[in-house]
Amino acid sequence: MAVQAPPTERIGIIGSGSWATALALLFARDEIASEHPVNWWVRRETSLDHIAKTGHNPLYLRSLSLPVERLNMTTDIQAVVDQSDVLILAVPSAYLDDALRGNKVTGLNKKIVFNAVKGLVTDEHHIPARYLHKELGVPYGRIGLIAGPSHAEEVARENWTYLTLACSNEHFAKVMADRLSSPWLRTHTTDDIFGIELAAVLKNIYAVAAGIAHGMGLGDNFIAVLISNALKETGRFLNAVNETSRDVSASAYLGDLLVTAYSPHSRNRTLGTMVGKGYRVQGALVEMDMVAEGYPAALGIHVINQKFDVPMPVAECVYRILHERIAPSIEMRILADRIH
Repeated sequence: MAVQAPPTERIGIIGSGSWATALALLFARDEIASEHPVNWWVRRETSLDHIAKTGHNPLYLRSLSLPVERLNMTTDIQAVVDQSDVLILAVPSAYLDDALRGNKVTGLNKKIVFNAVKGLVTDEHHIPARYLHKELGVPYGRIGLIAGPSHAEEVARENWTYLTLACSNEHFAKVMADRLSSPWLRTHTTDDIFGIELAAVLKNIYAVAAGIAHGMGLGDNFIAVLISNALKETGRFLNAVNETSRDVSASAYLGDLLVTAYSPHSRNRTLGTMVGKGYRVQGALVEMDMVAEGYPAALGIHVINQKFDVPMPVAECVYRILHERIAPSIEMRILADRIH
């Protein structure tokens, strides 16, 4: 007798930033949401009230019109967990542990959890899948990933977009892919959740590098070589940490790297550009008033790579600029002699 698959109709979204807002819209547009409204944890009561009254998030993607009749919003994160079959984590990685363990959330191990976070979690520098399994007890077979290349701003405008849904359980990946698919949003499934999560961490570091080069006026020729080498680094690092059959030229790896390194929407490129123009790192982070995942990621990958010792000159260049406060002019000169 076949084992019945667990329910997946009730979606819960944890987070209320740009990507969380875009995802709330995507899932609310699905016809299933007419019967099962999307459960949405909005951290600020003022933001929740504004969305309920106007249909617009006052802080992120403010022009986006949200179908509030298909959204069940609350500031009670535990209620979202309890009332959902599938949870979408869309809180910046730096705040994910505080949102979940800080709020003493329980019952995650009984849910299907798809991560939409791109970064490392906690001082142990866990990728989200490992954090969910090791710290919160979620079985790996119930952990998934929503990956780009995608910017929330373009998703909100219904620009043509491709998303990759990763999960070791093919059924869960396909269900989520079908829920998100539309004439302008194409989806693909894979089981390489660890590789794509690590690639998503690395691409933020490399976007900072591209921004630094841009801010210094080093030109498109150099940046193209830099990103080419960054992709090689990505392949080497992923094979060292989690060797499996994968093609890093696929859109979930290379595409996500390119959109983050070159797009004006990229917070990590923006951080790098400011540093390349002469801003102090902390000053740039404060002035941005947004989370640039590449800053903690550079430290995390540096620490992780102490075990694997993979040659990573681009990632190490960013680490030394951001965390050891070495001048970008010095580090970029050294990097220029190490890549080709």
